[in-house]
Amino acid sequence: MSSSTQDLVPQLQLGTTYGALFIGVTVAAVLFGLGNIQTFFYFQSHKDTGISFHKLAVILLWILDALHMSLIVHCIYYYLVTNFGNISALTEIVWSFKLQIVVDVLIIHAIHLLYVYRIWIVGKGRSRAIPITLGIIKIMGSGVAIIFILALYRCHVFADLLRTEWTTYMALGTIAFMDVVIALSLCYLLATARTGFSSTDSLITKLMVYIINTGSLTSICSIITLITCAVMPRNFIFLSVEFSLVKLYVNSFLALLNAPHYLKPTADTDNSYQFQNRHGVYHPELHIRSQGEELKAFRKDVLKHPDDEVVHPTRSVVVSSCVASDEKDWISRFRHSGPLK
Repeated sequence: MSSSTQDLVPQLQLGTTYGALFIGVTVAAVLFGLGNIQTFFYFQSHKDTGISFHKLAVILLWILDALHMSLIVHCIYYYLVTNFGNISALTEIVWSFKLQIVVDVLIIHAIHLLYVYRIWIVGKGRSRAIPITLGIIKIMGSGVAIIFILALYRCHVFADLLRTEWTTYMALGTIAFMDVVIALSLCYLLATARTGFSSTDSLITKLMVYIINTGSLTSICSIITLITCAVMPRNFIFLSVEFSLVKLYVNSFLALLNAPHYLKPTADTDNSYQFQNRHGVYHPELHIRSQGEELKAFRKDVLKHPDDEVVHPTRSVVVSSCVASDEKDWISRFRHSGPLK
């Protein structure tokens, strides 16, 4: 070993550099597995719905996520296995490292656009100012991402990243800001969609809590990446957090798509209502829609896929004339037998 190589060995802290990358890849692999489970669950619960926009989007996200996982595995394999003991190779940026960041940016921005599209669908019939504003912010954020990628490809060794770290701050800051804006927009639309029924209002509250939690999770991860990059720019801890960031985005979006199944009313609730309805006094001149039906109507509005027609929840009570033959027979028996005890 030459004297110049020996001088480099003490300066290279493997624990906070490539050791941190190894831990980041391990955590990303676990999150990738969770994403695979959610993807499988999504297609199982929607296997009878045919081809839809969101199915194609999930397939595309899974392909990009798998590509990102392959690239970061190649990156860590290149440094720790292929070039084991080659100190000079550890200072160079391998092609898979640059490409995984490009795929990372594509996944995050694609998920942001899907959130904006969902906000556009949920807000149908109301003000379009929110989704249009989000779209403008997203376009500006895409410009920041392009600048970040161009600056990255001008770097050849890791020391060059220190001269372009301002692009990293801009990109991560834009991502965190977009997460907060999207979460607040969804919460606002849900809050203004309250129906006055306890069941639907409870569902809205659950959705708002879920959206805030998932949006906070990705935002916190972006902020942690930003802080570690600013405080410790000479190690790779911020890169290890970045490996997991894209997996969190994929999992949070898939969880939102699977939310209708998780929040589906149980059979016990519906049966309990039917039992109470059979033993109550029926008024033929007024048919009031139940809370269970209102809950189902609301789920169609907020949780349905945008490929279907959107019917917005209403606060009014549906009044209709009961002219069906089976209802007439029931009324006739009720009049002859008297009120139920």
